[in-house]
Amino acid sequence: MSDLPPPPPGDEDRFDPELIEAARKIFAGPINFLKSAPALEYLPDPAVPEIAFAGRSNVGKSSLLNALTGRTSLARTSVTPGRTQELNFFDVGEPLRLRLVDMPGYGFAKAPKDMVRKWRYLVNDFLRGRQVLKRTLVLIDSRHGIKDVDRDVFEMLDKAATSYRIVLTKTDKIKATELDAVYHAVSDEVRKRPAAHPDVISTSSEKGMGIAELRAAVIESIG
Repeated sequence: MSDLPPPPPGDEDRFDPELIEAARKIFAGPINFLKSAPALEYLPDPAVPEIAFAGRSNVGKSSLLNALTGRTSLARTSVTPGRTQELNFFDVGEPLRLRLVDMPGYGFAKAPKDMVRKWRYLVNDFLRGRQVLKRTLVLIDSRHGIKDVDRDVFEMLDKAATSYRIVLTKTDKIKATELDAVYHAVSDEVRKRPAAHPDVISTSSEKGMGIAELRAAVIESIG
């Protein structure tokens, strides 16, 4: 396989260059960890727009958050899937422009069932009741595509009428032809979903592919 990452399907001309540059400047500014919320009563005041990140355990969520923000250790990465058990909030910008919300990973089979249930209630209640939540980015490992556990989350978001967008991760790990097939299969499925954004974003935290577009998508979604 070539060391060069495959081009992101469909991403080349999706965002205006001015938006991409504005997003770059925002994420080049101050970004700080605010707090962890193990339950809804610990949520920060809903003062600014929020963008949540969801995905199966080990989908590369922490790595993507670090790449998005240009930091190496903003979000904790772990070899143990399911480590994140709370909603983690990060302040972006000074003055404050938005917050990123790192949500607990889902679908980790080895986690105790009561813990999985607790995570699900926390995530479900947050998604349904958070008025400042502008969009949820649902991460899908490009090597595996959409799984049934992902579809469960789609259903939850659709029922809550919570806007979400699919982000493919680890796209440098597969061949360009395979990525193209996964991209179109995922796109075809999510376009049938009532609360899903029709466009999928392809990313690679390791190679930096699609990160500028993802930043633009985040800023675009907060209006």
